[in-house]
Amino acid sequence: MFKLRWLAAATACLGLAMISPVHAASVVQGAAADAPVYYRSVKVDGLSIFYREAGPPDAPTLLLLHGFPSSSRMFDPLFARLADRYHLVAPDYPGFGHSDAPDAKEFSYTFDHLAEVTRHFTEVLGLHHYVLYVQDYGGPIGMRLAVEHPERVDALIIQNAVAHEDGLGPLWETRRQFWKDRAANEAALRANFLSLAATRQRHIGTNPHPDTINPDRWTDEFAFLSRPGEADIQADLFYSYQTNVASYPAWQAWLRKHQPPTLVVWGKYDPSFQVAEVAADQRDLPKAEVHVLDAGHFALYDKPDEIAALIRSFLGRVTSAAAQ
Repeated sequence: MFKLRWLAAATACLGLAMISPVHAASVVQGAAADAPVYYRSVKVDGLSIFYREAGPPDAPTLLLLHGFPSSSRMFDPLFARLADRYHLVAPDYPGFGHSDAPDAKEFSYTFDHLAEVTRHFTEVLGLHHYVLYVQDYGGPIGMRLAVEHPERVDALIIQNAVAHEDGLGPLWETRRQFWKDRAANEAALRANFLSLAATRQRHIGTNPHPDTINPDRWTDEFAFLSRPGEADIQADLFYSYQTNVASYPAWQAWLRKHQPPTLVVWGKYDPSFQVAEVAADQRDLPKAEVHVLDAGHFALYDKPDEIAALIRSFLGRVTSAAAQ
């Protein structure tokens, strides 16, 4: 249940919804950019978990769950555009970003385990209600949180995250071979999945104008993937990805039952996840607000103003309805 303190923010947001999304974002970006961003760490299950936090602590919370091979850094565009009115919290999972990355021989890198750590993280910070923003790996982690504690999820924002087979395109056929026989296929998966070329392709995708994409995006991520022990961590975690696919029917049933207010913003140039996922989301969530953008897998980098404005407009309507 949304808190009544959201009403004032909702009224202002409804006003923004009457002008163009990009202009709306430009109107408020200056105020949001002035809000300080805090870079913090907290002990969770014996690990140091890094997170970014900004915005009024008593404002509606957006729990921002990043993808592969990113970190909370991918949400910097939202921190610069939404922190004037919303409380933003973005953790790095174990093995990612600035959080601890214990050796894969000592820590179980599975989606169940990362979701457990993330849930404990929210409890340590006292986040009992939040809008859940999920991208890529954030999807399966966020859905585990939602299924376990549906009462905590006030709304859902899906950005290139999959909960249906519809979203898994041809690239996933070779990846399924890895799940069937890890020993026979792991060397090939590492050579491809973690390579510089694959890292670049995650950002370029099918974008007809690749010269508009800053190469620092993929060289930074490749440097992260090249850290000692990181290949082992990511191989273990990707082997665990098959548990996500097996969970799709349960997650779909949860969505159909609970019908959380949902915004879908989808970058159509994504090489990993098919745009058919959007229609699949709409089957389960017929009232979802949907926007397919001229953007890639990391759409926040491509369309930051547009996505921030869509979020403001969406949350303005949702919080207004909940406060009545």
